[in-house]
Amino acid sequence: MNKNFDVIIIGGSYAGLSAAMALGRSLRKVLIIDSGKPCNRQTPHSHNFITQDGEKPNLIAEKAKAQVLKYDTVMFLNDLAVSGKKIDFGFEITTQSGETYKAKKLVFATGVKDKMPGIKGFAECWGISVIHCPYCHGYEAKQEKTGILANGDFAFHYAQLIHNLTKDLTIFTNGKSTLAQVQTEKIIRHDIPIIEEEIAEIKHENGYLKQIVFKDHTTFELKAIYSRPDFEQYCKIPEMLGCELNEQGYIKVDMFQKTTVENVFACGDNTSPMRSVANAVAAGNFAGAMINNIMTEEEFS
Repeated sequence: MNKNFDVIIIGGSYAGLSAAMALGRSLRKVLIIDSGKPCNRQTPHSHNFITQDGEKPNLIAEKAKAQVLKYDTVMFLNDLAVSGKKIDFGFEITTQSGETYKAKKLVFATGVKDKMPGIKGFAECWGISVIHCPYCHGYEAKQEKTGILANGDFAFHYAQLIHNLTKDLTIFTNGKSTLAQVQTEKIIRHDIPIIEEEIAEIKHENGYLKQIVFKDHTTFELKAIYSRPDFEQYCKIPEMLGCELNEQGYIKVDMFQKTTVENVFACGDNTSPMRSVANAVAAGNFAGAMINNIMTEEEFS
């Protein structure tokens, strides 16, 4: 296997595959490195993505991978990228298996890693009935008995969005509320209860929520609950290379998907709070086009 490429893409899910297609069709030699652990691997169905609405996420990815690999300019490596460094003509990436690969440009489409809170059952329900996005999952939970597991500004934002989908809505702050007084007044005015009791467990059946169990042993029946847990970057190589993160913890990129390090790009969930398949595909496609445009300008100088 030739170990020198025009572009190495780290992360072979929706954003990475989309970037690879744009680059591969532009006759760029591309290597995709992917460890096979997408953040939505528990999610049963993907929505709000035209032509693929309701499809299983892994089937979308498998179809995309098959289409991308029809281009002989693109190679796919099942491995984990563990380190990277700047070299004279570009970058060198080392994988978990001990192999090294070189490229002129890098794309990080590595997503983020959600930090599951210490609530029994949360992780098992994540992406199934504990959900993060009303655009991805809200229609399927419409008019159902629904909760919001959040506090402060996040809780208020969710309340505004989700009240449009169901009026049987309750906010669980999992401790003392940090909502501002004006936010609390608006929430109460829309008949949305705020419960501050701490949560001990989420009872479920195969990831489908049945009830919340509080630390005082009382319970609350629900069909779905929205939450946005803390996260960290799944891949640490961008930070190793000097890429800056913004205040929210996303990789900082400009309007061309460029990071703060020259010739390093990023796209998808690692750069944006809009976590959806459609957004990842769009960002990857744009990143690929921008990289090819930069390379053509360099070659044509």
